[in-house]
Amino acid sequence: MYTWMIVLGIAFTFLMTVLGASLVFCFKKDVSSKLNTAFLGIASGIMLAASMWSLLLPALEQAEKDFGKTAFLPVAIGFLLGGALLVLLEKITLILKNEGGRYSFTDETSKKSGRLFLAVTLHNIPEGLAVGFAFGAAAMSGTLAGYTTALGLAIGMGIQNFPEGAAVALPMRNGLRSNKKAFFYGVASGIVEPVFSVIGFFLAVLQTLQPWLLSFAAGAMIYVVSEDLLPDIHEDRKTGAWGMMLGFVLMMVFDVALG
Repeated sequence: MYTWMIVLGIAFTFLMTVLGASLVFCFKKDVSSKLNTAFLGIASGIMLAASMWSLLLPALEQAEKDFGKTAFLPVAIGFLLGGALLVLLEKITLILKNEGGRYSFTDETSKKSGRLFLAVTLHNIPEGLAVGFAFGAAAMSGTLAGYTTALGLAIGMGIQNFPEGAAVALPMRNGLRSNKKAFFYGVASGIVEPVFSVIGFFLAVLQTLQPWLLSFAAGAMIYVVSEDLLPDIHEDRKTGAWGMMLGFVLMMVFDVALG
């Protein structure tokens, strides 16, 4: 077994998220309103493109193998459930309070930061499973070609994770007023990916769940973009719009070129 390929591939996906989140340390002072709007737009574009090319299209492709002409059903249901989950969590989750100076959230910031973090975290779960499934299938085949293909997938996922780590950390920078806390959230959103890669490795036979998981994550991400990110860029629409276009193109190029 080419164990080193498995370790390298899984570790790389997480490392790139860490590197992306570390971009917050490039800013020593508060980010200006215009630059923060650009970050929000870029994050929105990245999440929209990731939802399309990393989640919905692969979900439909996988669903066609099991559901044929009704492949849209699990994808549509999973998508709506992803948005519904965030609505439900918003209603039942307690808002973080300032206790002993541990948190510097306002109530509204807590909601938005929590939803953004949750959406990207959910998105990383099926990505981690996909990497794990690929390595699991390679282990069952025992061929070098299988491992090479799985490693290529992991590297592609990892490179995509760089802008995703930034998409979590940078918009949270001003709200949390702490580079370290924003960095922590960016890193934490990606740590689920290697965890679920390991799980996926041992559950490679359950790939039929992928359409549901992928579309579920896409629904959560689209909900966050619509509910939290887009409303905050209305004061400078041109900057936000160009930021969104840049983020969308960036993520689309990564997904298509590396997918």
